[in-house]
Amino acid sequence: MTTNTPRPRGRPRRFDPDQAVATAQRLFQARGYDAVSVADLTEALGINPPSFYAAFGSKAGLYARILGRYTAGEGVPLAEILRPGRPVAEALAEVLEEAARRFGADPSGAGCLAIEGTRCNDPEARQAARALTAGAEDALRGFVAATYPEAAGRLADYVVTIMAGLSAMAREGHGPDRLLATARLAGLGLAQVLPG
Repeated sequence: MTTNTPRPRGRPRRFDPDQAVATAQRLFQARGYDAVSVADLTEALGINPPSFYAAFGSKAGLYARILGRYTAGEGVPLAEILRPGRPVAEALAEVLEEAARRFGADPSGAGCLAIEGTRCNDPEARQAARALTAGAEDALRGFVAATYPEAAGRLADYVVTIMAGLSAMAREGHGPDRLLATARLAGLGLAQVLPG
């Protein structure tokens, strides 16, 4: 027995890849990469699995695209903060404070999409996140090395470690005020070891 269900009139709704990336980003930020399935994504995007794979290649491919979007709009703006000639301690303290503000901005406790992705189980997605965080670490190290070459490695490690901690605490529900207090305390430590 067959039923003839009439098809909706008019053209089918057009798939908007940019809107899909924004929607998927919200899912990954709220739940973490590993907790979001392809079924979750296709349901949220209103598409079927073949359309999903045609548009993004894979879940990790979509995540890599999201990381690019995140870096451009929501990540810590390292290029703006790490301007040549700026006092190192001041700039690094601003990086940490800006990270605290951004990581704690989402009341659901999102943290940093890239930092959190470095701990996911999918090797391809983890590699995409690690490439992004390694680029940030290189930018920090290069900025410090211009003034304090002998301290560049340890100071970059310190800032990256504090940022990872801020992200983890944001995921645990610490709000912006608490994260900012931690970032400022770390900034005081930087001011103690660097003359300016």
